[in-house]
Amino acid sequence: MSNWRKIVENARNIGELKKGLKNQQVPGVYEESLQEVDGSLLFLVKEELDKSLVIVGNNLATDSFEGKVSTIGAFPVKKAPLSAHNAQVLRGLFPWTAPQPFGSSGVSMGLGDRLGLASPGHLKAIKNTKVRPVLAQQSMRELQLTNRTYQDVLDAASWAVFQTGYEGGFGADGDHLKRIEDIKVALELGFSMITLDCSEHIDDGIAKMGTDEVLARYALLPQDFRSEYEELYKKRTHYLENGTAIEIGEEHYYRMILTYHPALNFMEQVYKDVISQLDRALDFEISIDEVGTPTTPQDHFFVANELSRRGIEIAGIAPRFCGSFEKGIDYLGDLEQFEREFVVHGEIAEHFGYKLSIHSGSDKFSVFPIIGKYVGERCHVKTAGTNWLEAVRVIATVDPNLYRKLHATALNSLEKAKNYYQVSLDVANIPLLDELSDTQLPDLLNQDDARQLLHITYGFMLQDPVLKEAIYRTLAKHETMYDDFLSTHLRRHLEPLNFA
Repeated sequence: MSNWRKIVENARNIGELKKGLKNQQVPGVYEESLQEVDGSLLFLVKEELDKSLVIVGNNLATDSFEGKVSTIGAFPVKKAPLSAHNAQVLRGLFPWTAPQPFGSSGVSMGLGDRLGLASPGHLKAIKNTKVRPVLAQQSMRELQLTNRTYQDVLDAASWAVFQTGYEGGFGADGDHLKRIEDIKVALELGFSMITLDCSEHIDDGIAKMGTDEVLARYALLPQDFRSEYEELYKKRTHYLENGTAIEIGEEHYYRMILTYHPALNFMEQVYKDVISQLDRALDFEISIDEVGTPTTPQDHFFVANELSRRGIEIAGIAPRFCGSFEKGIDYLGDLEQFEREFVVHGEIAEHFGYKLSIHSGSDKFSVFPIIGKYVGERCHVKTAGTNWLEAVRVIATVDPNLYRKLHATALNSLEKAKNYYQVSLDVANIPLLDELSDTQLPDLLNQDDARQLLHITYGFMLQDPVLKEAIYRTLAKHETMYDDFLSTHLRRHLEPLNFA
């Protein structure tokens, strides 16, 4: 009989039971999850490597949980699996375990969790900070590569919030969605945020065209359209609320219109057909970052002003900043140019009243002080892959043989993975595993080329059922280490961002 059962057996009432579970630091019991509802006590336990919800006592509020019922001492006890059904009941019983929108101001952070195991570590990292966490954050690409669903993503976040007793509110982001049908799936589950990926409607080819070709393409647009937009933007200077001037030169005007106007029509269609039809608040974010064409301040102003003119209410915009925000490594580019342009991007967001969103924000340590200095309280930073890399770091630390198998899989699947992610890694720079001792393996997580290799090949590791089972088993055995690694790594992000 495990310790928590002995305490239940010996308790005379719920109050005594709750006190006993708290005071005795019972192995396997997540103390922060203890919740009393109408005379019943609920808490999470971990036995072997599996977690369950335990409900001691019986009332109408907890009857809907599905599980096996037994009698221990004087109490009926239900042991419930962490299933989708029970997660839905949990969200109804404890509203703080359901996602909520954060609006267009304040500091928030997307904390993608590809395995469904990272949220406790994320919550530990943001404790006593001003960060509002978006715990459930996945793109369709990530769902396909990990063989997960939005239901899985949301449920994992809800159970983590309950496990840690976090009542500060969290968000759920249907990230980088391109299709209305995918958006509807996330919304039907109660996701509180949608990031609309407009990359397929942004014409990257315009930047490579000569002036004559650009003018010829522009001349094909309807005359009434050209007249309206020329009056608004061609050779015009717009002033932000703080006095900053946005000057749109003639040639830039032509390129800007051709590059972005189809995307604006797409944004308007999604907003009118789906977002505006909701009967609840939602954080609607516009992503124009997954393209090769950098978003100049003039482009950003144009998109923001058009959204305003068309009555499209947004929580944030993610521009494609100058330089390169590659996965898993620091910023690549001219820091002076980045700072010069970022200041204006932040001013545009403040002028129109939404958050400036920084995507692929993991590990961009050289630009974090710039972001923290200028963006103020309208900022959203997205991370995801770096949290997977911390899981790999744990594996490299505690199970070198498993790490070597993951590394070999990563090398074998690299070319396929490059179809999903743009990276500049050079395999020749990665030390050969045969030349490394087991104790040297964790250091690979500090080497840029190895980080990118491991970052973009996660899906191929998880599609191998043997490797996947080993990954989950190892991380379950070393849950505290994973939480600590995550918390330490994310705190490195928060402090220079001025989020701590």
